[in-house]
Amino acid sequence: MTQLTNYWRLIGVFLVSALALICQFILGLPQYAQITISILGSFIALLMFIDMIKTLRSGKFGVDLLAITAVIATIAVGEYWAAMIVLLMLTGGDALEDYAANKANSELKSLIENSPSSAHLMINETINDVNIDAVKIGDRLLVKPGEIIPVDGTITEGTITIDEASLTGESRPVDKQIGDHVMSGAVNGDASFKMIADKTADNSQYQNIIRLVKQAEEQPAHFVRLADRYAVPFTLAAYLIAGVAWYLSGDPVRFAEVLVVASPCPLILAAPIALVSGMSRGSRNGIIVKSGTIIEKLARAKTFAFDKTGTITKGHLTVDHVFGTNGYTPDQVLQLAAGAEQQSNHILARSLVATIPDKIPIAKNVKETTAEGVSATIDNQLVKVGKAEFVSTDLIKKIDQTTVYVSVNDTYAGYVSFSDELRPEAKDVMTRLHQIGVKQIMMISGDRQPIAQQIADKVGIDKVYAEKLPKEKIAVLDQLDANDRPVCMVGDGVNDAPSLATADVGIAMGAHGSTAASESADAVVLKDDLSLVSKAVAISKETMSVARQSVLIGIAICLILMIIASFGVIPAIIGALFQEIVDTVTILWALRARIDKQDNVHSDPGTGKKITVNA
Repeated sequence: MTQLTNYWRLIGVFLVSALALICQFILGLPQYAQITISILGSFIALLMFIDMIKTLRSGKFGVDLLAITAVIATIAVGEYWAAMIVLLMLTGGDALEDYAANKANSELKSLIENSPSSAHLMINETINDVNIDAVKIGDRLLVKPGEIIPVDGTITEGTITIDEASLTGESRPVDKQIGDHVMSGAVNGDASFKMIADKTADNSQYQNIIRLVKQAEEQPAHFVRLADRYAVPFTLAAYLIAGVAWYLSGDPVRFAEVLVVASPCPLILAAPIALVSGMSRGSRNGIIVKSGTIIEKLARAKTFAFDKTGTITKGHLTVDHVFGTNGYTPDQVLQLAAGAEQQSNHILARSLVATIPDKIPIAKNVKETTAEGVSATIDNQLVKVGKAEFVSTDLIKKIDQTTVYVSVNDTYAGYVSFSDELRPEAKDVMTRLHQIGVKQIMMISGDRQPIAQQIADKVGIDKVYAEKLPKEKIAVLDQLDANDRPVCMVGDGVNDAPSLATADVGIAMGAHGSTAASESADAVVLKDDLSLVSKAVAISKETMSVARQSVLIGIAICLILMIIASFGVIPAIIGALFQEIVDTVTILWALRARIDKQDNVHSDPGTGKKITVNA
């Protein structure tokens, strides 16, 4: 609604300008041109003044005050054409702000436009087209060539190539085969395939991203409020310079000439455009940031905390060893574990299912207990998979390795151990975070201390907190000193969701992470690439640098022009034209935040040191 109002005001000012031009230069009636601009211009200024009052009541300073005063002052001293140019600047600036914000945010909004709406449901061998909301977990679906994958699922028939660019930013097609996971929103290639729905539409990847987009649009940016703080001293300085010029010259025209060049557009436009541009840039790189506030916090982050499994590790655990006892063979233990875990998104569950995709038994009454394990009914028996204490009261010898234990009707049946692999980019990410100003890096993991410490030593993590439940992870974050904040937490599982919500900035590895983790996070990495965490920080630092530069450059130019105008060497109409130059410089500078750059050199917000960041 506000955007339409701004566009209509701009149209109204253009019509007034056209009418005044006709009176002045075609009809030869300059007095009518002055009357037209004075009456209609004052009316438009009054409407904007009313909006400014509403802004003041909301607790923000109305930076339009200078421009409105300039319009009234120039009309009062007979400089009506200067008033017209200021009005064009003001209404045009508001409309341009809307356009620039929409342009910068177009990559995010395009996600909603491509949202899948229907699915081909297979009942026996009959295909029925149904609404996407009717798809249930376990339904068999057919996806035809060129179609958008409707829900998250697992391929059961077919070898395909899909385009995941709208989800991950990866431009190259991805090959998939039987047993592979596919995400809703990806575009199928030139071959049909069949799949089993792992999630409903509402819980699938694409709808989760759309929710994040809507949150990003709705949440205000803190730095916009910070820019409003510049408005108070800037406005006072403008009135002071204008008042002194009037007093010393004795000419009220001098007052109007100074205010005409006191453009508030650096304050109105610079910060919002830069922040939305930075959010758009993050989206293009596979990072969704929910608000400008998060960009500011990321730019100033002093501590990073990482989960281990699926975050620092590669995310592709493989079954290393299977042990059976109490009459259960290793094959039986593996099948029971995979059956109970097949509906889970945890990295261990994916590894189990991938090991025996054709031998997984049907599980009912599946229930996941956060940070403990999963229980399910298989062949009328209660099967538990997870920590030793969770699955059985039997005395179980624990394995010093990533392991899930299995019980049947509370009787210990065996275990499945896994071998994990570091993400190849993990060590470089930790090094880069230190280079760009992060003071300390921690690992907070539910895994055993020896395993967690071994991983931390390999990648260069400063502190390790192992064997932590979700509540204990929160306690670690809460105990951080104020000098170590803002703190960012990076994770991917359900058990990370509370920590992500508690941290100053929660970053979810959303490519395979849980919906709960993504929704509780402040930023989501859509590609399965940990290096995007350091890139998110680099983009945030660059965005904040551009925002500040835009504000300060605009203010500096305006102050110089005001001082010059105070000597009476800039006529009001020329000063009004100078405003357009200031606006253009400010907007173009702010839009630089959209540009991906390599080896950015800028100042760290905390130390002021020059640092180089690849973004």
